[in-house]
Amino acid sequence: MELITAEKKKAKIKMCITGPSGSGKTYSSLLLASGLYPDYSKIAVIDTENESAHLYSHLGPYQVVSIGAPFTPEKYIEAIELCVSKGMEVIILDSITHEWEYLLEYHSSLPGNSFTAWGKVNPRHQAFIQKMLQSPIHIIATTRQKQNMC
Repeated sequence: MELITAEKKKAKIKMCITGPSGSGKTYSSLLLASGLYPDYSKIAVIDTENESAHLYSHLGPYQVVSIGAPFTPEKYIEAIELCVSKGMEVIILDSITHEWEYLLEYHSSLPGNSFTAWGKVNPRHQAFIQKMLQSPIHIIATTRQKQNMC
């Protein structure tokens, strides 16, 4: 243990953009990412939306890694680690909604008491959350929100 003098350091942002399908989450995330780090070649999109991240390639030469079902927390963790190891400065997780939906489905498939079944689900989700929070780069996540039906 060591006592040190506080000093201002460059923080790495962790943020989430939420909205219904087609509301501009991916596009907005890419614009925010370029504001955080203007070199698009150091921006990566972890795409779970059927390669929709490629729609905005006119913005710059950002990187894309596509992941498909099942959308396990471990897949997201692996994709984050890949991006960090390749020197990315900003990751856009588009979208993390699939991870939570996967875990809800997994939870409902577990036998026995629903309350105790969360003991198998929560550690996996927390590992994903901690990977995002502890990553040494900027992370922008998107989540899909249900559209209001009037």
